[in-house]
Amino acid sequence: MYRSNFEKGTTRWAVRRSQWRSMGIKEEDFDKPKIAVINTSSTLSSCYIHLDDVSKAVQQAIREAGGLPFEVRTVAPSDFVTSAGRKARYLMPTRDLIVNEVEVMVEGAVLDGMICLSSCDKTTPAHLMAAARLNVPTILLTCGYQIGGMCDKLGQFVDIDDVYESIGAVECGHMSLDDLTEMTESAIQTPGVCAGLGTANSMHIIAEAIGMSLPGNSPVLANSRRLYEYAQKAGERIVGLVNENVCPRDIITKEAVENAIMVTLAVGGSVNTVRHLSAVATEAELDIDVVALYEKWSDRIRLLTAVRPNGPYRTEDLEVAGGTKAVMKRLESHLHLDILTASGKTVRENITDAVIKKEEVIRTLENPQSQKPGIAILRGNLAPDGSIVKLSAVPDEIHSFTGPANIFDGEDEAIEALGNGRIQRGDVVVLRGMGPMGGPGTVFAASFVAALNGAGIAPFVAVITDGELSGLNRGIIVGQLMPEAAAGGPLAVIKQGELVNIDLVNRKISLSITEEELQSRLERWTPLQRELKPSWLSQYAQLVQPIAQGAVLGKRKLSEKKVQGFEKKEADLTKSK
Repeated sequence: MYRSNFEKGTTRWAVRRSQWRSMGIKEEDFDKPKIAVINTSSTLSSCYIHLDDVSKAVQQAIREAGGLPFEVRTVAPSDFVTSAGRKARYLMPTRDLIVNEVEVMVEGAVLDGMICLSSCDKTTPAHLMAAARLNVPTILLTCGYQIGGMCDKLGQFVDIDDVYESIGAVECGHMSLDDLTEMTESAIQTPGVCAGLGTANSMHIIAEAIGMSLPGNSPVLANSRRLYEYAQKAGERIVGLVNENVCPRDIITKEAVENAIMVTLAVGGSVNTVRHLSAVATEAELDIDVVALYEKWSDRIRLLTAVRPNGPYRTEDLEVAGGTKAVMKRLESHLHLDILTASGKTVRENITDAVIKKEEVIRTLENPQSQKPGIAILRGNLAPDGSIVKLSAVPDEIHSFTGPANIFDGEDEAIEALGNGRIQRGDVVVLRGMGPMGGPGTVFAASFVAALNGAGIAPFVAVITDGELSGLNRGIIVGQLMPEAAAGGPLAVIKQGELVNIDLVNRKISLSITEEELQSRLERWTPLQRELKPSWLSQYAQLVQPIAQGAVLGKRKLSEKKVQGFEKKEADLTKSK
């Protein structure tokens, strides 16, 4: 009945049976559906520290439902820990490394289904991508957010978002190192992902909105009773999915992706959701343009929640108010309601009993938190394939920004310039050559953006980049300019001091030079060769696809000129090793 049940007497049956019998697996278990529990547990990061206990609960629920669980470990990237090496170049490539690890273990062992324990930023999109690629019955269990605590010395509640932004205040002399140190003592009080509506919590919400986690799973406090209730439900349900042969591509459809986009816009989710949803659609072989779908729905969906960094509320407020399920109830008139989800029910059935418990936290379409959507796509001569701005994190009074380009090839240099006064009010800071191809592996720009807020000048400076932003960033920040600089995008040919215009109303981003001059520069632009030592990053550089398709791995389709990428010396890659 199950693909994991090999014909008796064959080599595969005999050697597998020998191994499993030696592990104590009972004879009666051999014919049960075999379920992978994909566990990204790690003691390197608080994001993952609780997952071993969650895994045990899930495995027990699978056994009780008539399945045979096998725990499978993968790499566990943390944006605040494994970003230390090579200027965070490992983070984005690790998403795709997880996808391949899951494929190797689940397909290599020919298992029947999987539950993915999703936590920090890259794991949830990786699990969705793996599900779409393998197309075996799958459920994502999103494993919760952390909360901060009271910093007695400062007399205020702090969380990791506050720590992140305060680095700029220290750099500029507005805060002492002792005060920042005290904040780090209190900022994280529980396991789980960053407290605000950054990429991790945004992707947890997307997993539910797209139908791949159970209704009501997001957001959820890590290590809470509710999380373990969902661990039990997911363990039971995955056995049902296998027996019903409901696979991810039955769930991850164009309509489901549109639902996820609508919910993301309504909650003001991370800018990084665009690249991750693009990657999921690519792995599912959906013939859709995710960037264009964000454009389409941003004209119709308004911001219904104001969770940090978009407003005063916290993720725990969104959970208490009803979470993703309640947001979807608010969007009922727009959503595709009759599509299947991992619960075995339709979206309509999932949200029928949804209750909005705090009207001020999850507003109505008629009375939104803002008339702006959470995310908008900007196009123009600087981003012909699009770029992304988190409108919900831009001050309401700012509708446009024009200033001279102040160009840096890395955020360390930009943070140093911020500290010594080389970044002035009115500047458009350009961080380039930091995209998936250019890094290789997307290089952090997020810490610089946080430092701007800590320094108190974020409302007066704009940032444009092809580097890695955080969903926690706020300010006039335009990310994921496409094509990236290393692929020969216009970002590569801006000159110091040239005027850049960002029009948030008309959704334009442009460089104030003639079209003829821009085209002439692009035709003359030649990326310099670089030598990368054999490594995961050098392999990634050879395989990564354009970011508009989610920066998935595959056969390079660009011209040889654009393949070579933006010049990066090996010393730059290794100096922080």
